[in-house]
Amino acid sequence: MYQNFFSDYLEKLQDSNQQWWKDLEQGKAATNTPLNKAMQEQSMEDTAKLLEGASSQPAAMLQIQMQWWEKQMEIWQNVALAANKANVVAPEKDDKRFQDESWQDEMFYNFIKQSYLLFGRTYLETINAVEGLDEKAKERLTFFSRQAINAMSPSNFVGTNPELLKLTLEQNGENLVKGLQQLQEDLESSSDILKVRMTNNNAFRIGEDVANTPGDVVYKNELFELIQYRPTTEKVNATPLLIVPPFINKYYILDLREKNSMMRWLVEQGHTVFMMSWRNPGIEQRDVEFGDYVTEGVVKAVSAIEDITGQSQINAAGYCIGGTVLASTIAYYAAKRMKARIKSASFFTTLLDFAQPGEVGAYVNDNLVSAIELQNNARGYMDGRSLSVTFSLLRENSLYWNYYVDNYLKGNSPVDFDLLYWNSDSTNVAAATHNFMLRELYLNNRLVEDKGVKVGGVWIDLNKIKIPTYFISAKEDHIALWQGTYRGALNVSGNKTFVLGESGHIAGIVNHPAKGKYGYWVNDELSESADEWFDSAEHNTGSWWTHWDKWLEAYSPKEKVEPYKAGSDNFPVLTIAPGDYVKQVLPIAVKRDAEETSETPSKAEA
Repeated sequence: MYQNFFSDYLEKLQDSNQQWWKDLEQGKAATNTPLNKAMQEQSMEDTAKLLEGASSQPAAMLQIQMQWWEKQMEIWQNVALAANKANVVAPEKDDKRFQDESWQDEMFYNFIKQSYLLFGRTYLETINAVEGLDEKAKERLTFFSRQAINAMSPSNFVGTNPELLKLTLEQNGENLVKGLQQLQEDLESSSDILKVRMTNNNAFRIGEDVANTPGDVVYKNELFELIQYRPTTEKVNATPLLIVPPFINKYYILDLREKNSMMRWLVEQGHTVFMMSWRNPGIEQRDVEFGDYVTEGVVKAVSAIEDITGQSQINAAGYCIGGTVLASTIAYYAAKRMKARIKSASFFTTLLDFAQPGEVGAYVNDNLVSAIELQNNARGYMDGRSLSVTFSLLRENSLYWNYYVDNYLKGNSPVDFDLLYWNSDSTNVAAATHNFMLRELYLNNRLVEDKGVKVGGVWIDLNKIKIPTYFISAKEDHIALWQGTYRGALNVSGNKTFVLGESGHIAGIVNHPAKGKYGYWVNDELSESADEWFDSAEHNTGSWWTHWDKWLEAYSPKEKVEPYKAGSDNFPVLTIAPGDYVKQVLPIAVKRDAEETSETPSKAEA
């Protein structure tokens, strides 16, 4: 039976396999990048420090080794003798890799599972147990060791995954053939690291299925388009609301389908909403700086909104790095001694103090930052596809390897999911901007320093932000650690409100009230410590959107006004929403000598 199966499988595999191996060989050049070299060198340096520290405390290391050996023997005895159905080492509650019953019921797979889990935990415990190793080195070793451990999981291989082996035998290998075809397609559409597709990329159309809240583009420059959403209520709040999304993603995370669109919900509450849609940069935008997102971005948007609505002040909200840009804009206004054009500011999962960036910090040290800068300068931008994989690997089992198994080993077609479609719709970051973010913000934490960051020729100071501010963060956020965003709130002046939502960086923010899914914590007193704030915070059910909406009411006149017309004489309607910039997909095409070519290097060129 097995001989016939493998004979048939190899015959079916041959044609599909040939091109894939060719692509894989070409892709080897991509592994020889400055970043990969720097990561290898940093890993060797950190490992040397680990070994040096371990050798100085042999008793502690021996104790860990003996504990591992005792647990390993206990696993063997339990499994071999079937004496105890309870696992010696059990997966974490949110670990979905070993859900198939065979991992528990079959002796061979149960032993593999528990031995693997024991090895991984012991290895990470060893790193944490070594004394004299600086915390940053421990964080890097823990993060990259975890990546290697989870990549080697028995669930990722047909021969050691009972569910996959059974499926492969039942389908006579057709699942692997389908998987190889999908892998080949993903390799061709990836940059310098394999980007595993999470959803059907043809399932949604921008402007129809997603990003479909009715509106008009009323301003456009080389950096962004400004969308004015159409009112749905007879009267609207007098003070308009500007949303500044992150430029490392597309804005429509806040305007997915109707059932979870924040933009549609805000309009339904009577807000006049404007949204910035950033350009997806390519080689030609290599010199766009972080400060340009202030002076040529938010500042231009505020001026256009004032002209269109006739209001001298607006409310504004920024998401993630968009919030960092918004805070920099308010500080820029203060440095220029301009009138307070922004009445209140809201920050969604925004880092202003980058001392606690979360697991992204594993990539932040001088060696790795220098290598990324070199790579960015050679290419002209940070490729959004690689950036997307980097963020996915912060939660590798749930955002990378599970799709690897489903797509390539099970041969399943990805599901249709609007949020995952958005997540796969990557954007580049201009070289100058990305270099500044990594070195000056993440590595040197300049934004909270006195005269640390210059924008538009002036030094900005977050302490000069004296308008009311609202900070919403997410408890399980792995991209902007909530304790880090809390530190940022302490760096601005004025009346401050901090709210902590349940869930993570996306689900904690995109939390429509109709779903009643995630609650939030509030505490009017901001302690010096984030943990102290949380200990005395009050939990509330329901979405934070309603809490924020009530907060915004205080910064708009009680009397409602007639809806504002779309555009003005100075800023006429250019086209209907969602505009053009949001439709740019990677790789960005550029025109050279009257020929349109892709500006993203091939794997062999990378």
